Amino acid sequence: MQITQGMEYFFSGFKLISQKGLKRFVLIPLLINILLFGSSLFFLFGWLSDGFSYINSMLPEWLSWLEWLMWPIAVLVVLFSYSMIFTVITNFIAAPFNGLLSEKVELYLTGQKINDDGFKEIVKDVPRMLGREWTKLCYYLPRAIGFFILLWILPVIGQVLWVLFTCWMYAVQYKDFAFDNHKIGFKQMKDDLKSKQGLSYGFGFAVMLLTAIPFINLIVMPVAVCGATRLWVDNYRPKYRAN
Repeated sequence: MQITQGMEYFFSGFKLISQKGLKRFVLIPLLINILLFGSSLFFLFGWLSDGFSYINSMLPEWLSWLEWLMWPIAVLVVLFSYSMIFTVITNFIAAPFNGLLSEKVELYLTGQKINDDGFKEIVKDVPRMLGREWTKLCYYLPRAIGFFILLWILPVIGQVLWVLFTCWMYAVQYKDFAFDNHKIGFKQMKDDLKSKQGLSYGFGFAVMLLTAIPFINLIVMPVAVCGATRLWVDNYRPKYRAN
């Protein structure tokens, strides 16, 4: 079943990040994720705490128990909604390093270089990588706004649509690094992902679940890049190597 396979590809990333020759390329994306994601969650929960204290001070004493009800709801919304938004921002910053990690994982898995570019050529490629992230951001934001509105106004259906959209965006975000390394256009990448939607939704669902788990979410980014690259090698790469 494609959904199960997609989840398995993500979890295979845990093994890949510990492989000799890949560890040093994992380090920078890992540090970026820990620094930005960890510190932002710290400030966000501090803001939530202050906000709830203010709300609680405005409530009559007999309704003070509502704070205990609001906290778990707020935490769930933050973990499943904020994590996706922040992932897009973090990957924008870490794009050159994630692209390099994906390239090295593909080399590790296939024994074949994508190209023979040196360090100077990699630096020249940074604007193109950032441009690709900007394309993904422009693709994500208007859809995120629309689905986020539906999340609040359509009971059950809105929540299901939001989860499906989040899974899809995680797949787009992390699978795209391998496609971009091969200079495959964004539209073509989306068409390829749609041709095997089960893999995409399964992979994205696994990313979403672990991104919502404190501390584990700090290492999700490099794990997802590695797992997505393995998925690319097994399912999409043969099509382009044959051309």
